[in-house]
Amino acid sequence: MAQQPQATMAYDEYGRPYIILREQGKKTRTHGLEAIRSHILAARTVANIVRTSLGPRGLDKILISPDGDITVTNDGATILGQMEVEHQIAKLLVQLSKSQDDEIGDGTTGVVVLAGALLEQSEELLDRGIHPIRIADGFEKACAVAVKELDRIADEVEFTPSNTENLLKTAMTSLGSKIVSKAHQHFAQIAVDAVLAVADLQRKDVPFDLIKVTGKVGGSLADTSLVKGVVIDKEMSHPQMPRTVRDARIAILTCPFEPPRPKTKHKLEIGSVEEYRKLQAYEKGKFEDMIKRVKDAGANLVICQWGFDDEANSLLMANDLPSVRWVGGPEIELIAIATHGRIVPRFEDLSAEKLGKAGLVKEIAFGTTRDKMIVIEECANSKAVTILVRGSNKMIVDEAKRALHDALCVVRNLVVNNRVVYGGGAAEISCSLAVSKAADEIPSIEQYAMRAFASALDSIPLALAENSGFSPIETLTEVKSRQVTEANPRLGIDCNGRGENDMKKQFVYDPLISKRQQYLLATQMVRAILKIDDVITAGSMDE
Repeated sequence: MAQQPQATMAYDEYGRPYIILREQGKKTRTHGLEAIRSHILAARTVANIVRTSLGPRGLDKILISPDGDITVTNDGATILGQMEVEHQIAKLLVQLSKSQDDEIGDGTTGVVVLAGALLEQSEELLDRGIHPIRIADGFEKACAVAVKELDRIADEVEFTPSNTENLLKTAMTSLGSKIVSKAHQHFAQIAVDAVLAVADLQRKDVPFDLIKVTGKVGGSLADTSLVKGVVIDKEMSHPQMPRTVRDARIAILTCPFEPPRPKTKHKLEIGSVEEYRKLQAYEKGKFEDMIKRVKDAGANLVICQWGFDDEANSLLMANDLPSVRWVGGPEIELIAIATHGRIVPRFEDLSAEKLGKAGLVKEIAFGTTRDKMIVIEECANSKAVTILVRGSNKMIVDEAKRALHDALCVVRNLVVNNRVVYGGGAAEISCSLAVSKAADEIPSIEQYAMRAFASALDSIPLALAENSGFSPIETLTEVKSRQVTEANPRLGIDCNGRGENDMKKQFVYDPLISKRQQYLLATQMVRAILKIDDVITAGSMDE
């Protein structure tokens, strides 16, 4: 098609020439197979970025923000969340990993690698002339077969509050690929203890808002501890206040220790010393009234959301009332839940029944620095716990917190549903064999898509073998043939080189709901991408 000219010349009624320019903002359009191939290329590029971070031998990525902040991680959701992705389909993959993270909390890398492999297989089928919708239908059928196979090979793991060995092994599987793997048994034990401390095993419910994870630079990963209570990164407001309060009765305030002020804009003019002294006396009277109300309620510790000036601070000190100021909103709420206290917005509302109760509140110091934290222990609600993560620098502390989040989610998933499948690619190989067998029984063209789905499932054990330094194809074919001949769906890739392919003996567990969610989310996402055959982009005016 001949290209339209960018400008044309015309004449007005007096014969004077003028030039008419075409509108600069043009729309660009890609459609048909060209659009689908462009989408597949973008998705494969994103999947290949996280592919090398899969498994216990996976490599880490270093992400540098525009501000120069450094993040070192191999967590799929974190990698994709911090990447500046422009392509519209690549953004869908980022959202895919986020939804897996929000719903399950683990398996974010695996779901992206699987979606990328499915799209890679789709491209070959498109080259053969198979319609995108028939490919998507075949993937849906294959996914149903794979999920059914997962249910068949899943085992139940038994646990009780006194026997947590199986929970510990599953948490260790999750932590094996993280930066904390040197201390992964210690971290796994903390994750299990934290979840069981807050879990309601009858209702199979784990309220995550009762688990707080906080970090402090200094010490080593092995110094990470679980506190049965609340830890806040604050110190007593006055250096001479007592460092320890036993049998604490805590007034939790969201009102400041200040004289009341008009909400409107106001100006106060003082013209003499007498007026100044009157104002000073008024302020002091108000402070003393506030402190009297707190003391009358029976409180021996004040936790305030706002700050207060030196005068209020010295009066609190003089009245033997230890206090902590500038405590954030979420921490205030957690303290209220843990101590069975009520958050009080006005001093007039303060009463004895609204006070929180804790057996011990103490201020702890770290090393030779002046860093201090407040620890609230022996709370009225014994379910609230805090994990205090230590590490040699901020980067390690942040990555350890992300690793703990994954481990907590894995243990939570087992409390909700205690069925597991075996890791190391064992479940994928077993599902791949089941899908290939089912494909041979289908007379329609969808059987090609089902075989492609089986090949895509193989991409997970292939990536595990490759990241562990093995020959990927040889390793996969050997394990696959052994699964068929021995009829043992627990055989997977021996990533750690222990000489044992049986993942049950290696205690490599994956929660069933996590693996099932990976398959379902990846298949839905690929179907959505295959159904897009037209992309119309409005061009910018300065093109």
